[in-house]
Amino acid sequence: MRRENISGLAQWQLLLVLALGIAVGALFYHLLRVDPAPSPDIPRSATPSFQLMVEAWNAIDQEYVDRSVVEPKRMAYSAISGMMGSLGDTGHSVFITPERVKAQRSLERGEFVGIGAELQLKNKQLVIVAPMDSSPAQKAGIRSGEVIREVDGHSVEGIPIQQIISKIMGLAGTRVSLTILNPSTGKVRTVEVTRAIVPLRSVTWQKLPVTGLAHVRLAFFSDGTSRELEKTLDEIERTGAKGLILDLRNDPGGLLVMAIGVASQFLTAGNVLQEKDAHGLVRPVPLEPGVKKNSLPLVVLVNARTASAAEIVAGALQDASRATIVGEKTFGAGTVLKTIPLSDGSALQLAVLEWLTPKGRVIWHKGITPDVMASLPAGAYPVVPMANRSITSEELRRSNDRQLLQAIDVLQKRL
Repeated sequence: MRRENISGLAQWQLLLVLALGIAVGALFYHLLRVDPAPSPDIPRSATPSFQLMVEAWNAIDQEYVDRSVVEPKRMAYSAISGMMGSLGDTGHSVFITPERVKAQRSLERGEFVGIGAELQLKNKQLVIVAPMDSSPAQKAGIRSGEVIREVDGHSVEGIPIQQIISKIMGLAGTRVSLTILNPSTGKVRTVEVTRAIVPLRSVTWQKLPVTGLAHVRLAFFSDGTSRELEKTLDEIERTGAKGLILDLRNDPGGLLVMAIGVASQFLTAGNVLQEKDAHGLVRPVPLEPGVKKNSLPLVVLVNARTASAAEIVAGALQDASRATIVGEKTFGAGTVLKTIPLSDGSALQLAVLEWLTPKGRVIWHKGITPDVMASLPAGAYPVVPMANRSITSEELRRSNDRQLLQAIDVLQKRL
């Protein structure tokens, strides 16, 4: 089966994820179907336009006064990025550098070098959503909701994302100093974090107190996610859980084959999605055969950063009336990306197919609209399952995760 990447989050989020070894971002720009490098011949119809590019290149190369910034590779990369940007497919069809191509290959193996924390830019602040289990960030005592103020003694306020990345990324075994603000106490502290190869877990779960429900989070769709979920669901059933909350919030997607496998565990018939090509031809994509089915009552949590493969799953379950969707309208990533390598190790990721829900609903730029709308209050963050323990009633209350609380309420009314 093909292994398309179907992701489409904004590029700043991709870069942030790759540099830091963040769980949520892992795998959303896999190398999917790698085609040979395109021919360097200039198409006859494009010759006049290429002539304009040559004229502009020569003018800059010969005349620009600040010679220190005239660098051929940077000019070439900027020109290619501009071509991709002209398509208007923001966050989907993109140019990626050789360094990012290598990073993506590491992610596809299910590991990344970094501090191991899930981060978001919120109100122009770099906020820690959650440290990964057994990660350097967790071992250093970094906690959800805290804000990174400085890296190695230098403020990150107001500087471009790429520069933050360059400060935090590094080799396994090296150290980075982070100055961190705890908003709830106002205290600022500095922690030393040793970068490491971080194993990426796409599936985590926890028992929810009193409710008899299980909270399962899919952080991304990588190799093995479907099988990992199957094992998790078996474990949950053995506990006697009465219902299931599938948390796809901040899940940026990943491999199409994993989305099909995940959705197939909850559906008994029909299709997972439809694919539409450049000629308007539509092909249904059926369930994966031979997959063990789970029949527990189901609610799916989504938010504005639920994208790609996660949207496919949410859309399929919603179309089949298999689950109630709770949360916010999703990101709206709706294309299959083909990776086309270039001669220096960089690559183009080009949208070649659009996907639709089983009932033909468009998700590209539109997203999945929940059945029950619910937002997080200011300053609140999603509850993330942690390894080897269950959340307490007090922790759930203090989290103020109204989306999860709404999901619990919806599911309990169905039991």
